[in-house]
Amino acid sequence: MNIIFFSPHFPQNSTYFCINLKNSGANVLGIGDTAYEALGDKLKEALTDYIQIRNLEDYDEVLKSVGYFTHKFGKIDRFESLNDHWLELEAKIRTDFNIFGTKLDLVYDVIHKSKMKKFFEKCDVSTIRSVKDINITKSLNFIKTVGYPIVIKPDLGAGASMTSKINNERELDQFFEHKPAEVNFIAEEFIDGNVLTYDGLIDRDGVVRLAATHLFDQSIMKVVNTNDHLHYYCLKEVPTKVSIAGQSILRAFDIKERFFHIELFESKKNGNLYALEVNMRPPGAWMPDAINFTYDIDVYKEWANMVVHNHVDTPKKGKYFTAYASRKDHKHYVHSHEDILSIFSPYLVNHNRIEDVFSQAMGNYAFQFRADTLEKVQSIVSYVQEEMRN
Repeated sequence: MNIIFFSPHFPQNSTYFCINLKNSGANVLGIGDTAYEALGDKLKEALTDYIQIRNLEDYDEVLKSVGYFTHKFGKIDRFESLNDHWLELEAKIRTDFNIFGTKLDLVYDVIHKSKMKKFFEKCDVSTIRSVKDINITKSLNFIKTVGYPIVIKPDLGAGASMTSKINNERELDQFFEHKPAEVNFIAEEFIDGNVLTYDGLIDRDGVVRLAATHLFDQSIMKVVNTNDHLHYYCLKEVPTKVSIAGQSILRAFDIKERFFHIELFESKKNGNLYALEVNMRPPGAWMPDAINFTYDIDVYKEWANMVVHNHVDTPKKGKYFTAYASRKDHKHYVHSHEDILSIFSPYLVNHNRIEDVFSQAMGNYAFQFRADTLEKVQSIVSYVQEEMRN
């Protein structure tokens, strides 16, 4: 099987996917903008061939590279990056070379939030009321229906970048005074709740082979907009209602042979789940590693086996609760780095500095801990993120 991995050097965990593709028997071909000599040794060993191009955004360069690999190795069976940023480019390449996977006829439905909602309406999950292509008049009319606060976010894009909670007309006016003219925004009713994810692997027959849930009990929008630190928890089990909603969404989008990351709001008011967004890639913020630590598996290996052999071997229930707790350089914390490593070493499974490009949402430095109970990892997170008072 010939698999092109696009940007195999970035982000860092792309290397693990490439290594496991090779170990599963695939011929791994890389296209990136970094010199081959600068790639890590493990990545070099995983790649059968590699082409450096000047600009990953230049579709003609990518097209020529795929054409070269096709001429040299024969038909390309997969083209992957596992990265939101390259979803449209991936789909174009798959369409132009008739490669298995998501093509242009579907990709626009999963990168535009307004189009996602049409699919959510077919699912067994509540839909957040919204309006697209907003202006001040549309927004005010929408607010008459749903009331304040509302959330305004880019129609195209991932994460909480340029996302705002609007509490009154003054803040609404300020938003439209400063909004980028080239960006289309949508407005949504505000749901006060926690985010529950449905993450995992679905095989080429449309069967979910691995499922996990992460709980975010803080606002990601607030984390990004206030430069706060982040925490979340990988649960031992997927709540039944999350599984029902998640599988319904996967069927509606007809997603196959993919990592998936679906975000749902659980309302604090009524406990209902509301569909937030669907992503056809691994979850970010070290969540693949959180799944590994919770289930005692290797998701990189299982993904590669699924792609190459359509086989996944994972348990249905986790063994631990895994927590992620980050810190921000500008904050002053009560407990030192050394204290954390010393006191919680029996629970500590990972810690490292975060790449700068991801630090706004993920923090500058992060720790991962696992324990038998949710209460234990919650207490560790509180210790790690306790701030000094002025």
